[in-house]
Amino acid sequence: MQNNTKSEYIELKVRRDLGAIISDYFTFLKQNLKKFTNVFLSYNGLFLIGLLVVSYFLVSGFIGLITYSSNYQYLESGEQNMEETYITSFIIGGVLFFFIFMAVAIMNYSLAGSYMLKYEENKGNSFDKKEVWNFFKERFGKIFLFAVIMVVLFIVIYTVGVVLMFIPLLGILAYYVIMFGTLAWFGVSFFSLLNDDKDVMDSFREGWQLVRNHFWKSVGVNFILGLLNGILSMVVMIIPGVIVGLYTFHVVTNEVDVSESIVSTIVYTIGLAFYLIVMVYGQCLSQFVNGFLFYSLHEETYNTNTRSKIEQIGNLGE
Repeated sequence: MQNNTKSEYIELKVRRDLGAIISDYFTFLKQNLKKFTNVFLSYNGLFLIGLLVVSYFLVSGFIGLITYSSNYQYLESGEQNMEETYITSFIIGGVLFFFIFMAVAIMNYSLAGSYMLKYEENKGNSFDKKEVWNFFKERFGKIFLFAVIMVVLFIVIYTVGVVLMFIPLLGILAYYVIMFGTLAWFGVSFFSLLNDDKDVMDSFREGWQLVRNHFWKSVGVNFILGLLNGILSMVVMIIPGVIVGLYTFHVVTNEVDVSESIVSTIVYTIGLAFYLIVMVYGQCLSQFVNGFLFYSLHEETYNTNTRSKIEQIGNLGE
């Protein structure tokens, strides 16, 4: 079985054009989706429960506020003070969501990168999931600092992009180019941090250099595969989306009091939690995209793998 795995190994450290990156990315997903999903579920159990709790607070607070504002004039005096309770529930959900989502994002951004590096190191997926977790733990300090700086940079760049959107036509185009370029920069920099064991700032500089020298390729990869990953996420959401949609239609047509319905809270809570989980998982897939981009740009710039093969051929001839 292990030999079959190795025969299907997709060499990462090679030059690829845009089409080759897209093709090999989906081949990589086909071969590794089951195993990586196992890794994802194994180390996200508590966080997934946390997202379910967050969803409950957000849904119950939101439903309560909507119902309260719609029926305020019909409420009894004691019930008119419930607004504060609903607002508190919504705020608690929002605060918990921020911290849990940041923790989940950092960890899964890292797990996806660690998984890909272990795949390259073992020339296939014949490695234990604990190796991925241990690789992540050993570099947690650097990863956390990288994530903090990345969030600050993203806020600044996003603000600039929003300002540019006020320019007719060109502003919107500039916004998306900047955003996809930024995603490429962050993703490539993160792989530089893990693959080359660089310092945090050195990894950002290395990532900037690689993306800047191949800017349109980097933007194109993130745009096309980001779009395709978004479509895949939408496909996954079709069944739960239809269920929530049909239930909402039932609520509207039958004038169900959602604030008093346990079923409504359960349906909307599970629906929101599922959406958040799919969003987090999609983020992992986007990191695989930038993994292929990193190895391609790195090889185009330094030719390390090509030189290594030439040296091996030379040694065989001696």
